[in-house]
Amino acid sequence: MSVALSREPGQRRASTVLAHFALRRLLEAVGRPPISFVLWDGEEVGEEGAAARVHLRDSGALWRLVRNPSLGFGDMYADGRLEVEGDLAHTIELVFRASSQAPGPARYVLDRLGAPSRRNTPSRSRENVHHHYDLGNDFYARWLDADLVYTCAYFEDPRVSLEEAQRAKLEHVCRKLRLRPGERVLEAGCGWGSLALYMAEHYGVTVQAFNLSSEQIRFARLAAMRRGLRSRVEFVEDDYRSAQGHFDAFVSIGMLEHVGRAHYASLGRLIDARLGASGRGLLHFIGHARPWRMNPWIERTIFPGAYIPALSEMLPLIEESGLVVADVENLRRHYALTLEHWLARFEKQASWVESRYDARFVRTWRLYLASAIASFRSGSCQLFQLLFERTGGTGLPWTRADLYTGR
Repeated sequence: MSVALSREPGQRRASTVLAHFALRRLLEAVGRPPISFVLWDGEEVGEEGAAARVHLRDSGALWRLVRNPSLGFGDMYADGRLEVEGDLAHTIELVFRASSQAPGPARYVLDRLGAPSRRNTPSRSRENVHHHYDLGNDFYARWLDADLVYTCAYFEDPRVSLEEAQRAKLEHVCRKLRLRPGERVLEAGCGWGSLALYMAEHYGVTVQAFNLSSEQIRFARLAAMRRGLRSRVEFVEDDYRSAQGHFDAFVSIGMLEHVGRAHYASLGRLIDARLGASGRGLLHFIGHARPWRMNPWIERTIFPGAYIPALSEMLPLIEESGLVVADVENLRRHYALTLEHWLARFEKQASWVESRYDARFVRTWRLYLASAIASFRSGSCQLFQLLFERTGGTGLPWTRADLYTGR
């Protein structure tokens, strides 16, 4: 039951009464999470036994929040006009868990407030990549692992280090693809090159890896040179849609989220055209449990042009391209733990980040990482690894046993 705290209604100004009413309606719309709001004058409104408190520093922050909860919360937190008392990720998780149980009409309204899907043309894709991935390699090096693996790790044991878990992820992907020496691999969206270099060094394949980020490509090429792999790995600073030739395997780790629904069919046609008769591939991507719009604050501020698909939305990419799904694994909890490592490391570097950028940048990235943790803990987001092959293919083993033995 929503209750107003501190003063009786008759003692409050009309504006305060209106603020209480608006916040109670907002809490109802998102499923009544066990949180309360503390207004700028000390008034508090929320659920009895609140597990977390959100402080609103001025009336403008309140009305920004009420008009559009996702954009308002993100903008006001980044500006310091909204503060969360206690664990930020846990507070957001409470909201996500409650909103998943919100009444149907409320969920519909929240979905309509989400970001519409954009058409990611090659030129717009380059701009989107530059916005996020070209912030500076030294920034990411402060809180990622040494190889700058910026995707979900694979924790064979939750107690292992982030470095061990990221290496295990690279190995897990290679094993799923059943790579053999001499094969050619096409990678779409290679990040800082960790997987391409690992495949070439440990599995004897040659790789052509595409990426639009000049910062990442520069780092990857230097890494290839240092490790003596320049003849085996070609890092191409171009859109994946420019790929030519034929390959034995296709892989994309954390890139599908940037493709956009409008371009799934063209990605499927490219994979079909580039894979040989015994080809197979793997897509590693963040997904929703059901179709749902992208969070508008994340899409505008962190990942412009991004869209997180449900499996049902991206499966036509495979089904309409002469391919068939061979295996699906959900690593949701692995990503929550990966993000916990990243946020802890980021917080240790917060002073450096603020000196390099500013305080608003720090708060923006803290909120992004914390909300991502909450998304995966609550199940709002999933992490799928989808293995596919040619329809009628016989190149994959009978069982999964080889994935987990002899590591």
